[in-house]
Amino acid sequence: MCICPGCPSYADCGKELAFCYDYIGKSKCINAEKGCICAGCPVQIELAYTRDFYCTRGSEKAQTSKA
Repeated sequence: MCICPGCPSYADCGKELAFCYDYIGKSKCINAEKGCICAGCPVQIELAYTRDFYCTRGSEKAQTSKA
């Protein structure tokens, strides 16, 4: 269900995917926000997440706790 590899910001860092999940969070190698497709992700829709740029800003939980 994860569409991270199709994102303009995505960089292939091995098996890093699903940055929205709390146990994944920010990428260790993606550092530029070149665009975001999180709003169309089946994972985000199914879990009712509302944030974006999980790869650079952290998981849904991390971003929500900062607000």
